[in-house]
Amino acid sequence: MTGRYAVNLPLELKKDAEALAKQQGVSLNQFILWSVAEKVSALKAGLDDPEFPGIAYRRGPSGIPVPVLRGTGIRVQTIVISNREWNETPADIAGQYDLPESLVKEALRFYLAHQAEVDLLIQSDSLLEMSRNG
Repeated sequence: MTGRYAVNLPLELKKDAEALAKQQGVSLNQFILWSVAEKVSALKAGLDDPEFPGIAYRRGPSGIPVPVLRGTGIRVQTIVISNREWNETPADIAGQYDLPESLVKEALRFYLAHQAEVDLLIQSDSLLEMSRNG
């Protein structure tokens, strides 16, 4: 069962949402649905850090909540690895992923505030990758 709800978006927000939807390979309607579902889920779970509005939590395949850049599938740990291990600047990373540089910087600030959590996710990914490559 679905309910209809008309949404009036400011023109610039609509343009940004359309661009991100296209980048994700989905319709604007699907992108808005995902965005609302992501926000409702995060608020219900109480996971989002209000100090970092550009970061949301999404449950990964294992069911573990993973911090991502809001409205994208890009994980905070991806930004951190690009910056810390590959020495890419926030501007480099923003260009590579077609993101606002301010969002990349917010992800790096989020990392500093949640370092243990993100480091654990990075370590888990690394162990999983090693086991796959056996």
